[in-house]
Amino acid sequence: MEAAHIIQPNPLWIAPFVALLLGIALMPFIAKEWWHRRYPWVALALGALTTGYYAIGLNNGARMLHSFHEYVSFICLIGSLFVVSGGIHIRVRGESRPLVNVLYLLCGGLLANVLGTTGASMLLIRPFLRTNKYRLTSYHIVFFIFIVSNVGGCLTPLGDPPLFLGYLRGVPFLWVAEHCWAIWAFAMVALLGIFWILDYLDFMRAPKEVREKETSHEQWRFDGLHNLFFLGLILVAVFLQQPPFLREALMIAAAVGSYFTTAKTVHEANHFDFEPLKEVAFLFAGIFATMVPALDWLELNSSKFGIATAGQFYWGSGVLSSVLDNAPTYLSYLAASIGLFVDQDIVSQVQQLVAAHGSNLSIVVGPHMDEIKATLAAIQKYHPELLAAGSVSLEQVQVCYLLGNHNLYIVAISVGAVFFGACTYIGNGPNFMVKSIAEHAGAKTPSFFGYVFKFVLPLLLPVLAAVWWMWFRGGVME
Repeated sequence: MEAAHIIQPNPLWIAPFVALLLGIALMPFIAKEWWHRRYPWVALALGALTTGYYAIGLNNGARMLHSFHEYVSFICLIGSLFVVSGGIHIRVRGESRPLVNVLYLLCGGLLANVLGTTGASMLLIRPFLRTNKYRLTSYHIVFFIFIVSNVGGCLTPLGDPPLFLGYLRGVPFLWVAEHCWAIWAFAMVALLGIFWILDYLDFMRAPKEVREKETSHEQWRFDGLHNLFFLGLILVAVFLQQPPFLREALMIAAAVGSYFTTAKTVHEANHFDFEPLKEVAFLFAGIFATMVPALDWLELNSSKFGIATAGQFYWGSGVLSSVLDNAPTYLSYLAASIGLFVDQDIVSQVQQLVAAHGSNLSIVVGPHMDEIKATLAAIQKYHPELLAAGSVSLEQVQVCYLLGNHNLYIVAISVGAVFFGACTYIGNGPNFMVKSIAEHAGAKTPSFFGYVFKFVLPLLLPVLAAVWWMWFRGGVME
């Protein structure tokens, strides 16, 4: 769907977006019961206010229809992965040694790129708790959140919601893995190494006879593996862009097929229900509507902020992602980077070239030749089918301009939004879900501030700072 023309919104209309994000962050602590009953109405009411402003006040209802289309694609992906992962159950007998735990978390991080951080977390947290029950500690829960629920899912748009929104805006599916894999590998090795040291020291504190007894017989069993077929269907659907809504229809079909072909005993063993999906659906309906004025205003006014370096984009998107939801934070900084670095005159020239010559774009002459060629090369590399059809959208051209000329900024935004989501329980959707499941299982979990001060600041922050020092402190990524 072609993006609607952006009109300068009154910045006061960013208030509903801020109000909704503050509600998500604070109301579960201030008035938990009230919020649990009322959050759907709060989200829908704030979204309706913003929709009315765009449709009536700005006469730009098409802009909200475009955002609604993105919401449908987003919720179909999240929902289908949630349902399919809920149909696979892992049974574990026996207890894990430190190296087994490390391998488990590594596999969880890899799986997060296929099932999403939410799907992988829901699938793997209960077996992880059971296999460590004889010495379960807070750091087991915390590092599961760090690795499986956040950092691990940085390689594909399936991994984390902000990356999928970037994919919907024109960032190619494989581009994230191509440009972020080294950063992902460094962070994963660092976090797994820290976890192994902590887990090994804890393991060795147990008497030798207890360790040998508890870890002598380890058995794994997998139920519901037919859902791998439905997972494959979702993966195929992600790459379909035409005709409209075919992708979403296949995802819904996969979810329905998975739900009705999975044995009830598997769902019961996973404690599966639709409450988490309901919460995500309502809250993100409000977020996708209310964030439109913020995104449009940022894109049109970002040059006034004084943000210029990739490091500022990394820390800015990261810090906000740690206290707000990382999906709208990603889009906000992507919009800011478009406003700051994309030359709209060049974008117009590229659109004219695409319309006039289709995929035959080998000859480019005139001013800004290098930038135009870099943009066209990105379009030819990542969107050849759309280029041949002459249907490259404005957003895709803008993103390809960044990919060809300023790709370090998209890397910084992607890594910042995904990695920093682990900094608090509210930084990413799975975090609180993992905490709740762990508490229900009798595990000791740190408080909100205990999580930050005891684990994030001394253990995670040095890794995040090292990422900045090695990749975003200076230099340009080609």
